[in-house]
Amino acid sequence: MIAAFCKRFSCAGAKYGSYFYRAMGESLSLQKVEYMFGIVGVPIIEVAMAAQAAGIKYVGMRNEQAACYAASAIGYLTGRVVSCCPPPPVSLADHGAVTEAISVLKAAKRPLVIIGKGAAHGRAEIALRKFVKMSGLPFLPTPMGKGVLPDDHPNCVAAARSRALLQADVVLLLGARLNWILHFGLPPRFDPDVKVIQVDLCAEEMGNNVRPAVALLGDINAIVTQLLECVHKDGWKYPSDTEWWSTLKDKIVANAKISKALALQSTLPMNYYTVFHHVSQLLPHDCIIVSEGANTMDIGRTMLNNYLPRHRLDAGTFGTMGVGLGFAIAAAAVERSRNKGRRIVCVEGDSAFGFSGMEVETMCRYNLPVVIIVVNNNGIYSGVDPETWKEMAKMGDLTAIAPPVTLLPEARYDKIMAALGGRGFLVRTVEELRSALQLSLSDWEKPSLLNILIDPSSDRKQQVTLTSSNIQYVCIQLSHPV
Repeated sequence: MIAAFCKRFSCAGAKYGSYFYRAMGESLSLQKVEYMFGIVGVPIIEVAMAAQAAGIKYVGMRNEQAACYAASAIGYLTGRVVSCCPPPPVSLADHGAVTEAISVLKAAKRPLVIIGKGAAHGRAEIALRKFVKMSGLPFLPTPMGKGVLPDDHPNCVAAARSRALLQADVVLLLGARLNWILHFGLPPRFDPDVKVIQVDLCAEEMGNNVRPAVALLGDINAIVTQLLECVHKDGWKYPSDTEWWSTLKDKIVANAKISKALALQSTLPMNYYTVFHHVSQLLPHDCIIVSEGANTMDIGRTMLNNYLPRHRLDAGTFGTMGVGLGFAIAAAAVERSRNKGRRIVCVEGDSAFGFSGMEVETMCRYNLPVVIIVVNNNGIYSGVDPETWKEMAKMGDLTAIAPPVTLLPEARYDKIMAALGGRGFLVRTVEELRSALQLSLSDWEKPSLLNILIDPSSDRKQQVTLTSSNIQYVCIQLSHPV
């Protein structure tokens, strides 16, 4: 669309074309646009130049998708809506519905609060912190809801996620959608009789997949404040000595033991849990974590804590691979302008890294000190070791033999970063991992990439799920702790 207009005006003559470009740049500036991400070519070059002349920062990307991902992250990170329209009024929920929601919560034996991305987007962290403290309720963050309240908060039950979802009889759903990430709110992952109190800004989302017992439509920060006022007025608090709290705490301890045993394994190549155990020990609490991949993202969610709101960006609802480096570039650009001293750490599976891998050149070009951690298992979900790959190659055409999930074993992604001017590290051991990460976190001049070679067969831990219908244990592999 813009290209068509630009071509039309450029053909009309240099005088009118120059006026058009200047007007476009000034118009974007008036709408408080700070960043433009894109790839230029005739006749778009002049648009980027006009934007720069109007004071807008232009970041030239290597892939149009990555440019879109970067632009989408800016609004989320900064809280700024780019629009010529005034901000919408803050809407409150119906008072009667709020009172009903509190009544349902008070009657619950096994209540659970689920904090979604909407709570982060709505800047509801202060009200939520007060509400959880006053109500005493256990909470569970969704992947993008991590950090709205700290992951190490005493009421956080993320380490007993599956147990909490399965056995909760009332769920207060705060800015989260009952999509595949939350198993659509349906059995066998939820109690078939669970009552949902749904808080959402969008009316069309109410009742998707599960009919809510109470629907609270409006601004999430305002509604949490309404709930907080009711709890304060009633003086109600969910007891800390209930059987429900005991069940959740016992499961948290049991899962922590399993994860720790895996993390402390000394065998080589390392597994996911060993890698994330040591990474988590070294990351600053205020770093922004960007993550994508299959096992890398899923296991990373459970082991890499977030302590502050809007400090995690991942593939989200649609599970889109390729978002990581674009998100990281956006976060680094914002961080540079704010100069708060926060590190941007991009945790990638080797397959996910391949989607937008050339954006490391963008990072090097603009000296964006992003730390990229590639957890390399030689494949999508799993791969094979170099010896197995060589044996397969002897058997004939690899396009007919190699499993579709395999990638080139021990690919040197670190050398790509080094060739472009950044720091590249090949990592095989815990000692190499800790040394490389500490060096990377201390370097504010250039980006770094840690290429961590792990066991190609490394997987999520085997887990046990208790079904609600027949008290039967079934051993299955899950994305999250039971």
